Amino acid sequence: MISQQLSQRWPAALPYWQLARLDRPIGSLLLLWPTWWALWLAAGGWPGLHLFAVFTLGVVLMRAAGCAINDFADRHFDGHVKRTAERPLATGRVSPRGAVALFIGLCLAALLLVLTTNRLTILLSLPAVAVAFCYPFAKRYTHLPQLVLGVAFSMGIPMAFAAVQNEVPPQAWLLLTANLLWTVAYDTFYAMVDRDDDLKIGVKSTAVLFGELDRAMTGALQLLVLFALLLVGRRFELGTAFHAGLAAAGLLFAYQQWLIRDRERGACFRAFLNNNWVGAAIFAGISCHFLRI
Repeated sequence: MISQQLSQRWPAALPYWQLARLDRPIGSLLLLWPTWWALWLAAGGWPGLHLFAVFTLGVVLMRAAGCAINDFADRHFDGHVKRTAERPLATGRVSPRGAVALFIGLCLAALLLVLTTNRLTILLSLPAVAVAFCYPFAKRYTHLPQLVLGVAFSMGIPMAFAAVQNEVPPQAWLLLTANLLWTVAYDTFYAMVDRDDDLKIGVKSTAVLFGELDRAMTGALQLLVLFALLLVGRRFELGTAFHAGLAAAGLLFAYQQWLIRDRERGACFRAFLNNNWVGAAIFAGISCHFLRI
C-alpha cells in the first residue's frame, strides 16, 4: 500500500524505500522480537513508552541502514542472483553514492534516538553500528557471515539491559547467545535460497559451508537455541507461559525442518519467514509471564 502511494506521488523516493527494505518488514520483525524479549526481561514487564519507542524505532532505522549498506557491498553481485536481480542498486535506480548517503542518514537518525538514553547504551551503540557495517563485506572473506549477522542482530539485547538497568548482567549475554544461534539457523535457510547462485559467483555462506549437512546443522542449532532459552527461563525464573511459548517455538522449528527437506528454494524461503512466528511465540511467553497469565 505505501509502496503504491510512493510510486504515484513521489516516484523518485520509491527506490530508496525499497533499498531500505521498508516494503519487506520481516527483517525488522526478526530484529524486534529479541530486542523486545530483552526489554521485557530487563524491566520485569512493560519497559515504559520512552524505551519501547526508542528501541522499536531504532531497530527499524538500523535494519534499513543495514540493508542500504548491504546492497552497496553487493552491487556487483546482486544482478547475478535470481532473488536480488531487481534490487534498486542492481538495476541502477539508486546510485552507490545514494545508498551510502541513506546509510549515513539512517544511522544518524538512530543515534539521535540512542542519545535520549544513558551513557552505557550510547557506548554499546558504537560496536553495534560497526558490526552492521562490516556484515555485508564478511561474505567475501569467511563462510560464516551468518555469525557476523547474528552478532549484529543481537546487539539490541545488551543495549536494552543497559538502558533499563544501566548495566549488562550475565544473563543478558546468555540471551544474546540464544539469539545469535537462532539468527545463524534462520539465515542459513535464507542462504540456501541463493546457494546455487552463490557458488557460481564465489559468495560465501554457512549454506555453502554446510553443504549436504545443512539440515543436520540447522537442526542442531535450533536445539541449542531451545536449550539456551530454557537456561534463560531458569535464570529469570520464568513460568508456565514462557515454557508454553518455548514449546511452540520447538514445534515451529520442526515444521521448518520439514519445509527444507528437499532444499527447494521457495520452501527454504518459507522456512526463513516462519521464524517471525518463533520470535512472536517466545515474546508472547515472556510478556504473559509478567502479566501473570
